[in-house]
Amino acid sequence: MEAGKGMSVSETVVQQAVVEPQERSVLRRLLARKLALFALVLIVVIVGAALFAPLVAPFDPNEQFFEGLTLEGAPLPPGAEFWLGTDLLGRDLLSRLIYGAQTSLIIGIVANGIAVAVGALVGILAGFFRGWVETILMRFTDLMMAFPALLLAITLAALFRPSLWIVAMVIAMVNWVQMARVVYTETRSLSEREFIVAERSMGAGTFRILFKHILPHLLSSIVVFGTLGISTTVLLEATLSYLGIGVQPPTPSWGNIIYENQTYFTSAPWLVFIPGIAIIALALGFNLLGDALREVLDPTQKGRH
Repeated sequence: MEAGKGMSVSETVVQQAVVEPQERSVLRRLLARKLALFALVLIVVIVGAALFAPLVAPFDPNEQFFEGLTLEGAPLPPGAEFWLGTDLLGRDLLSRLIYGAQTSLIIGIVANGIAVAVGALVGILAGFFRGWVETILMRFTDLMMAFPALLLAITLAALFRPSLWIVAMVIAMVNWVQMARVVYTETRSLSEREFIVAERSMGAGTFRILFKHILPHLLSSIVVFGTLGISTTVLLEATLSYLGIGVQPPTPSWGNIIYENQTYFTSAPWLVFIPGIAIIALALGFNLLGDALREVLDPTQKGRH
């Protein structure tokens, strides 16, 4: 009896020693990476400013101040009253940047969320069912990939009246194809694995195989790709707004702030550089976070950091 108890305790200790590294949360492993920690801080600051914009922003983003322009009608440089200066209409640039973060994040999350959902659905259906389903869905995906994403987005945005939600839908329509390709390849590989064949031989239904075995194996790729996709979406929105076919003024977005003030590039460069830095910071944050998630969730990347 004592030996049995001793064996049980030793087995428990060994099991805990083996399982303990695997039970570390994703957040703890992310925080162990300095670049991931920097990315999380960067994202939290930007998201926090966007969520609490009415409390954080010093002024109304659309308020035009008489004292916000010089006597010659030029924008004011950064100073004590307007920390980041004013734009061509005498509006506080800091306030417009904070409210512009709301626009960029809404489009980034909504558009990328729709793109990830559509791409994952198309990839899973094509990779699992094969046959005519695979042929139709993947040939349509190839057709969409044949068009340059920016050119297709410009065309679609020009056909519809630009607005916040139209821009989000347009970006989602051109960004789902990469997700579909990734999920299709992994689903096709998984559907040929021994444990899936065994499940089928035991009479498991389609939904059981898809939701209990296929989808859990795809979650890490979907999360990583979705995180990386937010930065791509934000950059594409900024590009469309800069070209004048994205979110329309007076709604502030980082892209249309640059578009509105580009004529003052030489005399008031802060109006272009500061929004550009904000776009780069947000894209960099999500890119670094996506890379860190890939290292944490992908077992083949273990130990490489």
